[in-house]
Amino acid sequence: MPKQTFVSDIKELRRRAREHMEKGAVTPSYHGDVETAVKILNEALATEIVCVLRYSYHATVATGLDSEAVKEEFRQHAREEQEHAGRIAERINQLGGKPNMSPEGILTRAHSEYVEGDTLVQMIKENLVAERIAIESYREMIKYFGDGDPTSRRLMESILEKEEEHANDMQDLLKTHA
Repeated sequence: MPKQTFVSDIKELRRRAREHMEKGAVTPSYHGDVETAVKILNEALATEIVCVLRYSYHATVATGLDSEAVKEEFRQHAREEQEHAGRIAERINQLGGKPNMSPEGILTRAHSEYVEGDTLVQMIKENLVAERIAIESYREMIKYFGDGDPTSRRLMESILEKEEEHANDMQDLLKTHA
């Protein structure tokens, strides 16, 4: 196979960079649909916010002999979900969109649900269900972004990796406490 060389017209790149500067990071080589990307990312943002709230609630109210270790796991997951929300909000901003953090309608935008659960095992199960929902929806988002928006794709891939870890943690806790 012949070696491919990298050739770029620097003058053309410089010229294009000066066009439409109001679009910030969205340059002519962006091949995604910005409006759809912002909508999808706002759904992911709402999902992460709901997860922060659910994990935080569970970390506060869980009871039982073995609850302290589980509560710490819930706290850790809440912090990680909050970090995901911040990263997603920043990407929305980079695309020129507005991160929708309004509490109004958040459950209609989120893919996961806010279910409290009455027992430690129910809480673990609800968190596992929410992680599984996030995993499936984030995989779909990754496919959608593809090569048209590699930055959003990579962001969601890195968050997906952590969500899979969270699901595994919940599965382990369920095995231990069920």
